[in-house]
Amino acid sequence: MSSQIIEIKGRKKSIFLDKVTELLPEGGNLNLCLTCGACSSGCPATGLENLDPRKFLRMAALGMDEEITSTPWVWMCTMCQRCVYACPMKIDIPQLVFNARASWPREERPKGILGSCDMALKHDTCSAMGTPEDDFQFVVEDVLEEYQESQPEFKDMQASINREGAEFYFNQNSREPVTEPDEMVPVWKIFHLVGADWTYGTKGWAAENYCMFLADNEAWEHIVRVKAKAVDDLKCKYWLNTE
Repeated sequence: MSSQIIEIKGRKKSIFLDKVTELLPEGGNLNLCLTCGACSSGCPATGLENLDPRKFLRMAALGMDEEITSTPWVWMCTMCQRCVYACPMKIDIPQLVFNARASWPREERPKGILGSCDMALKHDTCSAMGTPEDDFQFVVEDVLEEYQESQPEFKDMQASINREGAEFYFNQNSREPVTEPDEMVPVWKIFHLVGADWTYGTKGWAAENYCMFLADNEAWEHIVRVKAKAVDDLKCKYWLNTE
């Protein structure tokens, strides 16, 4: 009795999946899925839009290019990579999501992420709130003076800006200097109590990078380069990014 190969009909070739596989080291392991569902079990986006990481990957494997590049589920993924850590085959589903996002026309991507990315491109501060250098420096100096005066135990606390040669260059969340300036102070106190040698920079001080979440590679790279240059220009040894 001779054996016979069974060919499964109906599977479309996924141009999208093949393209992403070519971009990733070792193809991102995208073809190694065991359909075990481990990726979906801890995903915060599981169930939204009736999708989860396992279904999303299978859609790509089945050649459902139109569906996978148009589903709003890709904007609900947090890119946390929990699925990668849970996957026994270490499949890089977030990279698949990222490239699906990049397939959307830029103007049709979520307004909140799009707006924050564009605001970050306005100044070398990289602030998603569009905060210019002078405003950031004023807020930091004003809040520092207030706490030095109101809490005598922290009268010697510092929050230096553009101090060359500091060991740590510290990034700050964009919203805090603008809407919640008091939220900056707890970490200043920690740095003060442990004797950390740190500084802010007026350039590149904002911690987050919404252009990455927007899947805008050019803008993402620009933001990172501005921040890295700010660290290098101040000759800091370490870059502490809180986001």
